[in-house]
Order: sequence, then structure tokens, then C-alpha cells
Amino acid sequence: MTTLNDDVDWDGWPLEDYLAENYRTLHPCDAAVIAHHSAFYREIPPGGIGRSVEIGAGPNLYPLILATGASRRVDAVEAGAANVAYLRGQVADGPDASWLPFHALCRRLNPAVPATLPGALSKVHVVHGDVRALVPGRYGLASMHFVAEGVTEDFAEFRAFCRLFVRSVVPGGRLVAAFMENMPTYRIGSGVSWPGCPVDTDIVASVFEPLTRHLSVSRIDADPTLPDYGDSGMVLLSAVSDLSDGSDVSGVSASD
Repeated sequence: MTTLNDDVDWDGWPLEDYLAENYRTLHPCDAAVIAHHSAFYREIPPGGIGRSVEIGAGPNLYPLILATGASRRVDAVEAGAANVAYLRGQVADGPDASWLPFHALCRRLNPAVPATLPGALSKVHVVHGDVRALVPGRYGLASMHFVAEGVTEDFAEFRAFCRLFVRSVVPGGRLVAAFMENMPTYRIGSGVSWPGCPVDTDIVASVFEPLTRHLSVSRIDADPTLPDYGDSGMVLLSAVSDLSDGSDVSGVSASD
């Protein structure tokens, strides 16, 4: 049976195992994503975006750090209770030391990023909610990392989440994203399996071409320093929204 987003208990996300496997060290793939995104953000004047959004933020701080170089406010929208609690703790009580190398690289590649990690996180507002309930066209910039292909096994639902991502920004709003390439259903630690929708550069391009302009899609190879989740690398995207209105996202509904 195909697992859909609403079939998954996102409050049961294995936060500590996920952080230990992926973000307690700055892996080469993280550095590659940060380099790609920093080039994107350097094209935007510091503070040139009033409000940006991270779609499905999870506990990953580096996309939020990157966005602070361009955005005066960053909304980190996340459904999972453990991830929300972690993000709020990082903002309110101070970040884990393991994020300092991520911040240092973000700032080295884009000096518009605030000089300190707590200073960067002061721009972040954590929103506990379903991204499918976002008001269309609210943001000047949206970013998304390992979400649309990692919340469902259904390709139609993947496409719908991508369209939601695009419509979250104003017409002409900026978009930047990363996807796991050819990600199957996978496990974190020794726990339950989590959904994956295998996509590649051709699939990502075909989904976003009708919705955007100035679309750029590239990839990086799998990182041998990470656990073998079965993926073949990452797909990186930047674009500008070409949706002219708040048109509906077919196939996605938001529960209360």
C-alpha cells in the first residue's frame, strides 16, 4: 500500500537519531547545499525580503541561517511536535554548538548572514502547523529541504506539495530547495520506516517548469559520510514563481 503524508505520525519523528545521523557534523553534502544556496542568496540585497518561509522546517537549522542573510523575518513552519520543540529551544535558549560550523560557512559564503548564530536565529519564528494551511502568496521567498519527496510515497502528492511550495510566495517570489535524489522508503536508526518518493533532476524540472521561470536544477552525488538511506545524491533547485494567482493545489488538503 502506498503511504501518504496523512498516514504518518510526524509527532513520532526520531529527532535525536536524525540529528545524530545527519547534523552533528558538517558533512560534504551540507557544504555543497550551502554553497549552492549562498550563491542564490547573494543575489538578494541584505534584508531585501520582508518575510520568508521554510516549508517543513524539521530540526535543520542551516536553511534558516541561510535565509537570514536576505530576510528580515523567517517563518519555520513545521508539523512535528518534537521538531517544533527543538526549534523553539534553539531560538529561545541558544543553539547547539554543533551548528556553529554551519553558521560559520554560511556567513563566510554570504557576509549578509548575521555575525552570530543567536543573532541569525533571532529572525526565526517557529510556526507549529500544517504547511498545507499556509495562505497563498504571503511570502517573498520560500525554501524547502527534503520535504516533498520525504513525506509521501505518492508521486501525485509530491507534485501537489511542490505546487504548494511555489504558491506560498507572491508572483515573482523567489524559491530555493533541495531534494533527496531517488530516495526510497527508509529508516532512521533502528526505528520504523518513513516514506520516500524517488525523484531525480528530470522529474523535479518537469514539475517546476510549468510553475516557474529562471528555473535552475542541478545535482550532487551521494555523500559517503552519511548513512546509506538508499538515495543517489541530492537535487538542488532555484527559481522564481510564475504563478499569477493563488490557484488551488490539486490533491492536497489541510486538516484542522
